[in-house]
Amino acid sequence: MVKRRVSLFGATGSIGQSTVDLLKRHADKFEVVTVAANSRATELAKIAIDLSAQRAIVCDESTIADLRYALSGKNIEVSGGENALLEAASEKVDLVIMAISGAAGLRATFAAAETGADLALANKESIVCAGNLLMRKLQASRARLLPVDSEHNALFQILDGRDQSALQKVTLTASGGPFRNWSAEKIAAATPEDALAHPVWNMGEKISIDCATLINKGLELIEAQHIFALKPEQLDVLVHPQSTVHAFVSYSDGSVLAQMAKPDMRVAISACLSWPQRLASGVESLDLAKLQSLTFEQPDLQKFPCLKLVRSVMQQGGALPCILNAANEIAVSAFLRKAIGFNDIYRIIAATLENTQTQSLQKAFVALEDVLQTDRESRRIAASLLPYSEANLQRAIA
Repeated sequence: MVKRRVSLFGATGSIGQSTVDLLKRHADKFEVVTVAANSRATELAKIAIDLSAQRAIVCDESTIADLRYALSGKNIEVSGGENALLEAASEKVDLVIMAISGAAGLRATFAAAETGADLALANKESIVCAGNLLMRKLQASRARLLPVDSEHNALFQILDGRDQSALQKVTLTASGGPFRNWSAEKIAAATPEDALAHPVWNMGEKISIDCATLINKGLELIEAQHIFALKPEQLDVLVHPQSTVHAFVSYSDGSVLAQMAKPDMRVAISACLSWPQRLASGVESLDLAKLQSLTFEQPDLQKFPCLKLVRSVMQQGGALPCILNAANEIAVSAFLRKAIGFNDIYRIIAATLENTQTQSLQKAFVALEDVLQTDRESRRIAASLLPYSEANLQRAIA
């Protein structure tokens, strides 16, 4: 049996760790070419050794020495910096798992898309910020996009090979986050510790805050719009606290198809690793008799205005999703440092969108550099809206 050649970018994050678990379980099926991370050199070195990777890369060049030390005596190539990352992403393999979080993953995602390899994409910003450009790039290289997000992977499994002309509506589910049953007053006083206490999923800090504001679900709507060529009016969200049903597809004949699984990212990742075959993920199948009940409710857009804001942005398109994403990253970072309140995340995003309109930033993108320039400028504007001392800090580290 010929092994699939795989490269994993973002190996030390939550998606990366789940992927590592699967690659170790099925070492006989995969040859790991590259593992990459931002800066956790010691952790990355262990992953590289465990997976018998050919190359290990840290984006933060200040940690290259630590990586070299941790891998001394091992037959594993060590490098660092963005150029090394892009070179590795441009190498032709069978499958690239792109789990670098944030806009930092844009260049690497586009480099991988040009190779024609299957692209298992967990970097939602690549599609949110540059969806039209990325989908055209994938089409040109005849690469196959395999969505890693549990909701999009559920849709991928439901829609694969089906006639979409009869499709009426696609519904993504949301757990509702830690504040689903909180009052608006209590939410306004929420701390980062409160927001990070997700009731179902174990994720990184940024995405945990995004789930608390429900902006994550809005960003997923934009992703689904691009991945599955859907109209904004065909997309909907339902809050589903049990996180068992990950997506629904409603058809014109009255049928509704759903994908169900335990809330464990290894289910979606395993589907990407071996599609169209199936791999044992290590996740137990659902015991339907024990579920007792599954509940669904409409999201409260008054308590979670970020979701409503994203819906508006999705309708308008253009550069707006990129601007919204950049402002959100700045605002979430400030909230995690306790420089702003929870509700200020929405206020900063909305104000950034308004400011960029007056500065003619909301124009269509022609190339990736347009996306990156808009992302940088939007971050600058968002940082300027932070409290005075925070704005100075943002400018100092920009």
